[in-house]
Amino acid sequence: MKFKSIAILADEHPPAQEAVEKLQTIYDQVSPEDADIIVALGGDGFMLSTVHQFMEKGTPIFGMNLGTVGFLMNEYSDETLLERLSKCEPIELHALSMKAKTINGDEYSALAINEVSLLRESRLASKIRITIDNVERMEELICDGILISTSAGSTAYNLSAYGPIIPLGTGLLALTPISAFRPRRWRGALLPDNTVIRFEVLDPKIRPVSAAADFTEIRNVVSVEVKQETNLFPKILFDPEHNLEERILKEQFLS
Repeated sequence: MKFKSIAILADEHPPAQEAVEKLQTIYDQVSPEDADIIVALGGDGFMLSTVHQFMEKGTPIFGMNLGTVGFLMNEYSDETLLERLSKCEPIELHALSMKAKTINGDEYSALAINEVSLLRESRLASKIRITIDNVERMEELICDGILISTSAGSTAYNLSAYGPIIPLGTGLLALTPISAFRPRRWRGALLPDNTVIRFEVLDPKIRPVSAAADFTEIRNVVSVEVKQETNLFPKILFDPEHNLEERILKEQFLS
């Protein structure tokens, strides 16, 4: 990959802060706003927040793992960074757009790279109606919540909720219930990525529900609409031997 300048960012944890101080003494840098590539040091959470911050600008992000899982990250090394960046390969992702309306009539919009999730706020199970492309597909789902996941996010919360892993390039989204009570045996659905999904919260005052798009949470929602954002393409960079497509494939064979 061709580039002229880099910026290095790090989360607040000591390993990442120690690493950024060392890398700053080795490599020339510019501000993140002026960089051709941003190097993010930390875990998956910091990587996601960095991608969100620079998504509209379209700056590619190369993450190096100094967190726990590091699914979206490359291995950390303070050597040959410029050579690795010249050989890295981009994965172009598609974000989800969430539009939520609250009990008070307020409307909010947010973007998600991993998933949009709805979760109950109280001891009472939530009751949610599901509409797909203006067709009601489930009159009432009684559950702790439900989420719609991208392929990149399918190995995160979606997988923990027993949703399917989706390889990149399949053009699918995963609709996954969280602790469904009724219908008891419903395990979710795979949907085309151009689908428009609408959730309506039933009894929202008695059974309050929140909606979250990655880091953005909206409380007391009455309706949520989710669809793929067609104008923004977050770019994540990987070493050739550690690309995201391969990681998602390998994840399906782990016990």
